[in-house]
This record gives sequence, C-alpha cells and structure tokens, in this order.
Amino acid sequence: MKRDEMSIQELIDDFAFLDDWEDRYRYVIELGKTLQPLSDAEHNATNKVEGCVSQVWLITEMEKDESGTRRLTFRGDSDAHIVRGLIAILIALYSGQTPDDILKIDARAVFAEIGLNEHLSPQRSNGLSAMVARVQHDARVLQSPAAS
Repeated sequence: MKRDEMSIQELIDDFAFLDDWEDRYRYVIELGKTLQPLSDAEHNATNKVEGCVSQVWLITEMEKDESGTRRLTFRGDSDAHIVRGLIAILIALYSGQTPDDILKIDARAVFAEIGLNEHLSPQRSNGLSAMVARVQHDARVLQSPAAS
C-alpha cells in the first residue's frame, strides 16, 4: 500500500471518534475530496461501475511488490460528493492488497463497524455493493497466474 493512502484501521478509528452521523457524513465527503482526479479519458465505459445511481468510475491496477507478490491498487471518481467518499473508503479497504486477501475481506462488516449500513439510502447501499462486486470481480480475474 502506498503510504499516502489511509489504512482501514485509521478510518475505523476516525469514525469511532466522531459522535453523530452528521459529523460522519461530512467526514465521508471530506474523504472524497482527497481522491486524485481521473483524467477525462479514464471517465469511460470500461471503467464505469454499473448498478450505481450516480456516475462511478473505478480503475484497477496490478503491481508487483519487491518480493514479486501481485497487489492491486484502485483509483476512482464519481459525480456525487458522498459517493466519492465511499470510493475513498473502498480504496482504504482494498488498495495494496493481494487478490486473495481482497476476496477474504468482509466489506459489509467494515461498513457496519463504521456505521454506513444503517445510514445510507437503499440506492447508495446498492451502489456500494456494486462497487464492492466490481473490486472482487477484478481481484478474481487478476488472481489467476495468467494475469501476471
């Protein structure tokens, strides 16, 4: 994982520190502002995540670390502020992990721990599930030795 990215534990700790959902909601929006912008060319049909009410683009990249282990990194964007924040949370959760580790992560449990499950609209929850499904799909594709 790149060191300029926040770890999921740091995120969980930050959410635990915030007292009410309004503060957490503002924090999610602030997280979205930390995303590196995608280029116009990257806002394309290949990178678009289907199943989201808002426009969402997600880019998966594979890198090998110094030991030769394949790790995935993610970049994303959305036309909605809160969704950009959700993408930032997904990046903290998944970026820098191996495909095998990504498939073992229980995203729903993490979302419940930080209080997202009960505070997102059904449409946002469905969109978040679509983003998780996309990450997991890419991990499965890149898990095979042929993806090296």
